[in-house]
Amino acid sequence: MIKYLLNCKNCKLEFESWFASSKEFDKLKKLKLLNCQDCNSQKIEKSLMKPNLANASFKNDKYNKNNKNLKKKLKEYQKFVRENFEYVGENFTYEARSIHYNKNKNKKNIYGKASIDDIKELKEEGIETSSIPWIEDKEN
Repeated sequence: MIKYLLNCKNCKLEFESWFASSKEFDKLKKLKLLNCQDCNSQKIEKSLMKPNLANASFKNDKYNKNNKNLKKKLKEYQKFVRENFEYVGENFTYEARSIHYNKNKNKKNIYGKASIDDIKELKEEGIETSSIPWIEDKEN
């Protein structure tokens, strides 16, 4: 695994991402599967990362603690979404448009699944959405 610092040439956002290899980054970029977390632009470039010089045991302990905290927060957020939003599954883009254009005034809070292209189209129409990583409740 390799971690790159990525730069969006459109909105200048810097963010990090992990890849299986350098070739995997190139492959995903060529297939236009990389996009900015903020503006959805596909104008993503990798830049140099400074080396992490912490010793392995310290890094692993810190990583495990941060990972557990992040997983806990994500589960709390997911629980809130499940309890307060209606799951619309694959119909998310249709339902979001219905709410936005006042065709379905009764629904306010929804969540579901949508492709990156669908989210981009919604944004272009002025329909605000948010994406969150969704983790399964499986315990290993």
